[in-house]
Amino acid sequence: MDKIWTEMYEKARAVQNERRISDYVTCGEVAAAILSRSGKIYTGVCIDTCSTLGICAERNAIFNMITSGEQEIDKVLCLMPDGSNGAPCGACRELMVQLMPGRYQDIEIMLDYRSGRTVKLGDITPEWWIK
Repeated sequence: MDKIWTEMYEKARAVQNERRISDYVTCGEVAAAILSRSGKIYTGVCIDTCSTLGICAERNAIFNMITSGEQEIDKVLCLMPDGSNGAPCGACRELMVQLMPGRYQDIEIMLDYRSGRTVKLGDITPEWWIK
């Protein structure tokens, strides 16, 4: 396993802390780590609300990256509650496409940390409305 993926996995695991904040909000079931083009890792957790005002872990991590002054993504790792990985949802993909039009295709997504299986965002998001 590539050292950077291991670091991303560990950082995502470190912030993953499932908890109930109120009767209406839970968070931390899913965690994500984003590697920016500069090599810095940003993390985020999902925040779920009863009125759809929540946010996915990947977008939370991306917003942390943007808040820190960066906007280019190199790698994405999402950590599910059971420790497995998964591809970003449509809303997360849409944000990445709009953030990096013309370059989003090369963002590498970890699909299965245990086996080291990755995929490019362009392969799972073909022919998007933004080229």
